[in-house]
Amino acid sequence: ETELLAYIADCPDLKIDTTQLTVHELEDIIRTRIIAHTNTNLALIFRSFGFKYGVPVDADFVFDIRCLPNPHRIRELRPLTGLDQPVIHYLDNHPDVQQMYTDIRQYLENWLPRFEQGNRLYMSIAIGCTGGQHRSVYLAEKLGKHFASYLQNVLVRHRERNHD
Repeated sequence: ETELLAYIADCPDLKIDTTQLTVHELEDIIRTRIIAHTNTNLALIFRSFGFKYGVPVDADFVFDIRCLPNPHRIRELRPLTGLDQPVIHYLDNHPDVQQMYTDIRQYLENWLPRFEQGNRLYMSIAIGCTGGQHRSVYLAEKLGKHFASYLQNVLVRHRERNHD
């Protein structure tokens, strides 16, 4: 641990504001930044969140997807999350959801290499919907899988998994 974390003292870009972070969020940030500094590839973390709980303080990009169809409004889907097959099926079948996915994916594919060329080692991409249970989870997972298919250092986290 001492060897892995030794560079932090000399790197001002690694300072972390922990004021509003949970222990798990801090752990993800540290893990992502350690991976970034021990690898030559850009590290990505996709984080789903609910706007009603606030925007993640460490996000480099925030995408607001509250305009998409909301599974929470369907009684059978309400207790589920974007990890559950009925919600995935519901969102897979909405053209607006697929268009949003395509637009975000293309934006990131276009701009992430430029950030990497500018010596960025990690990027945090936050995907937000109202409660952070359905749409944002679904899109964070889908984007994470896409980028993990050709990048080594991709994490997907769901901040609101423990909220009601």
